[in-house]
Amino acid sequence: MAPYQLAPDPASPGERLTVLDPATGEAFDEAPDQRAQELDAVVHRAHEAWRSWRTDPAARAAALLASADAVEAAGPELAPLLTREQGKPLTESYAEIARTAARLRWFAASAPETRTIADGRAVHSEIRWRSLGPVAAVVPWNFPLQLASAKFAPALAAGNTVVLKPSPFTPLATRLLGSVLSAALPEGVLTVITGREPLGALLASHPGIRHVTFTGSVPTGRSVAAGAASGLARVTLELGGNDAAILLDDVDVERIADRLFWAAFRNCGQVCMAVKRVYAPARLHGRVVEALAERAKAVVVGAGLDEGTELGPLNNAAQLARVERYTARALADGAGAAAGGHRLDRPGYFHAPTVLTDVPPDSPVVTEEQFGPVLPVLPYGTVDEAVEAANATRFGLGGSVWGTDLDRAEAVAGRLECGTAWINHHAELSLAQPFAGVKESGVGVAGGPWGLYGNLSPFVVHRPQEGRS
Repeated sequence: MAPYQLAPDPASPGERLTVLDPATGEAFDEAPDQRAQELDAVVHRAHEAWRSWRTDPAARAAALLASADAVEAAGPELAPLLTREQGKPLTESYAEIARTAARLRWFAASAPETRTIADGRAVHSEIRWRSLGPVAAVVPWNFPLQLASAKFAPALAAGNTVVLKPSPFTPLATRLLGSVLSAALPEGVLTVITGREPLGALLASHPGIRHVTFTGSVPTGRSVAAGAASGLARVTLELGGNDAAILLDDVDVERIADRLFWAAFRNCGQVCMAVKRVYAPARLHGRVVEALAERAKAVVVGAGLDEGTELGPLNNAAQLARVERYTARALADGAGAAAGGHRLDRPGYFHAPTVLTDVPPDSPVVTEEQFGPVLPVLPYGTVDEAVEAANATRFGLGGSVWGTDLDRAEAVAGRLECGTAWINHHAELSLAQPFAGVKESGVGVAGGPWGLYGNLSPFVVHRPQEGRS
């Protein structure tokens, strides 16, 4: 039996949320389906806990370090549960847990800096920092624990308390994580609630919430922002992307093929900053398609708990249907499937890793975020054409440029309209760096000290200099 016990279910009998295994499509467990009327009590407890949590930075740092240790110790219980409800290979679940613990440690060592303002006046002015209060963190199903920690670790380090709401597709590992952390954190500092929508939207609009941090789709992000606006709460929104990878004409196709493939297909393509479009020089286009298709055909697709699985299923039936719809539309419009192009004939939400060629540039699989194991590869004539095509999207999360001449690649990367640009790799982040998008990819900044200060408010104190009154 696992040493960690879930907190008692707050929902009454009958108010349950069925959780499906994406590798089979069958139900395997339940979670509470909490109701709107429970939010007042939850937010009130978070506010009461904030009164003392905000006062002792040293105690907070110690609690976050203890939390990191607890998360690592719980890995054997958390990882299989995460894989069971999300679908990713077990090795990736362990990696997500490791990242969660690492983020807790990083923010445990982070603290805002008090600054003195020297502006020539006979006044000593200091900028100090204050926490905001209860924070609402609404998290999607692709990286439930990692994205949760990206929200609660800086919020807690800043002295706030957090109400965390995972996706109804992946509530179980997050609930268990909440129980694990309850041994290290005071009561009410971090509360996990689970349920169907509109629970998340109602949490975001609750008058006791002072900051809403959300990761998910653009339409849901707009709804969350509108709800937060009713109470004038601060918002941080990460709303996905349609990242382009531009391959220059001096690229070594075979050398970069593996990195490029996994930059697109990791977690079955369910990564906001995954490569979702590849632009290759016309003379290299065929070689790029062939190299990526070769890897797509060879990758081991299976249940995340099966040994040797490299690519799991999509998380849910709706996402599988979306990927199928985008792929079918591209094929109907004249595209060809160099690999895959169809769902797999087996139980669960499996789609064959797909590499598309001859895709019309206005196809939804190019213009929208497909969020699945499907990658269009498009030819270009000049670098200017490639940059224009890469920027011709309402998204602006990330992008990458691949080539042998690093100075030239960096110059091209500087022209991309996105928050992060990589050269010869993609979707690699440091805990110390900011993460933000432009256009419809988001509002606000997460990560590093920017994530910490995003959870704080400046407090300026003026006093006369010595000898003056």
